Amino acid sequence: MKTRIYLDHAATTPLLTQARDAMLRGFDLWANPSSPHAAGRQARALLEDARQRIRAALGWDGQILFTAGASEAIAIVFARAKATARLAGASEHDAVLRHVPVAERLPVDADGLVVLPEAIAPGTLIAIQQVNSETGVIQPLDALAGRIHAQGGLLLADCSQGAGKLPLPASADFIVISAHKLGGPIGIGALLVRDLALLAPSGGQEQGYRPGTEAMPLALGFAAALEAPRDWLAPVADWRARIDGAIRAVGGAVVAETADRLPTIASYRMPGVSAQAQLIRFDMAGIAVSAGSACSSGSLRTSHVLAAMGWADEAAGEVVRVTMGHDTQAAEIDAFLTEWQAVCHGNAKK
Repeated sequence: MKTRIYLDHAATTPLLTQARDAMLRGFDLWANPSSPHAAGRQARALLEDARQRIRAALGWDGQILFTAGASEAIAIVFARAKATARLAGASEHDAVLRHVPVAERLPVDADGLVVLPEAIAPGTLIAIQQVNSETGVIQPLDALAGRIHAQGGLLLADCSQGAGKLPLPASADFIVISAHKLGGPIGIGALLVRDLALLAPSGGQEQGYRPGTEAMPLALGFAAALEAPRDWLAPVADWRARIDGAIRAVGGAVVAETADRLPTIASYRMPGVSAQAQLIRFDMAGIAVSAGSACSSGSLRTSHVLAAMGWADEAAGEVVRVTMGHDTQAAEIDAFLTEWQAVCHGNAKK
């Protein structure tokens, strides 16, 4: 077992060897893909090959625009989608919610599932994540897309956590993915667009929809990460079930336990012990977990995801997130549970 145990893969997951090797090959070919000379054309060919490989790996038949990450892809859609109104689920990632006022956020139920309004104005863009980054709850996006499209709306699906683990929602108009969530490099993501006519161009590269020199080496790493085997996913559901059961057995609570959840992501409440105190204990024991998403866990504010699901502040403040990835080992799950029980029992003796 490794010296330290990393169970925060939803924040970012280690770079796959295949992605690292592909990037190194790309860095040896340092020409600008937009340059007209031979070296530039070679770089362009590699960039477009990476794009086609990503399209094939994802089973996507629309357009793919490279971005600097999921947050930029989301910002592009909110700024330039040809929409008349914008809504988002109340449990969306902060990268989405910063573009949507509170009054335009859709409620979620106790399981974290988005509740669509009965009436949707034509031209409304609705952002709904495929998998919640804190709870692992999976939204039924194809069913939701049917209702949205029936009333003339558009669906933006944030698939940052699900891409490479779940099929993409085939009926989404815009899809956002991030390379570093699936074993690729930090600094590159993609915006998948069903029809470019739905998006106002800005000029520059990426067919005129995203200016800036294309990061060809990162694109190669992105493609290689998506093509890598996913056999490591096979035991994860069993590991998550084991964690769920062990935590229930000592009086803990499983967040959204009745919902359909991605096996790699789960959140747990330890009654009577603050999340911050838990994080300190786990870190001292050499175990990396988190409290909420990485973009907000550095703050002391209550998780907006749990608040949207109806959790009281005190209970929500006792929840930590455990997320697994391609290098997680069974022994690490055992070590985490041993430490969880020690913290829980230690608190019960006070």
